[in-house]
Amino acid sequence: QVHLVEPGGGSVQAGGSLRLSCAASGYTYSSYCMGWFRYAPAKEREGVAAISPRGASTYYPDSVKGRFTISRDNAKNTLYLQMSSLNAEDTAMYYCAARPLPCTVLPDRDLYKYWGQGTQVTVYS
Repeated sequence: QVHLVEPGGGSVQAGGSLRLSCAASGYTYSSYCMGWFRYAPAKEREGVAAISPRGASTYYPDSVKGRFTISRDNAKNTLYLQMSSLNAEDTAMYYCAARPLPCTVLPDRDLYKYWGQGTQVTVYS
């Protein structure tokens, strides 16, 4: 059975940093592209980062480029999202997701097969 568990999240002051993690199990983690998406009320789900199976390629939209960094540890079946210079616009529920091969790092959310339960990130001023 596939599990994606995101134990991170929380509240952080604007300008601060936070690291999310996602522990994967139940499938061949190293054969999947991985991504982070976020969803805020009244907004569409947005792909904020993606990474290829071995970490050679990454993707970030302009809204987070230079502030967010995605990484993965295939030995630990774990995905990370380091977020810095956070602002109120980053407040959302964050989800990790897995996309099987063949995959690209483009944020085509319909092509992601497995999803975590989500973790809330709240940025306050």
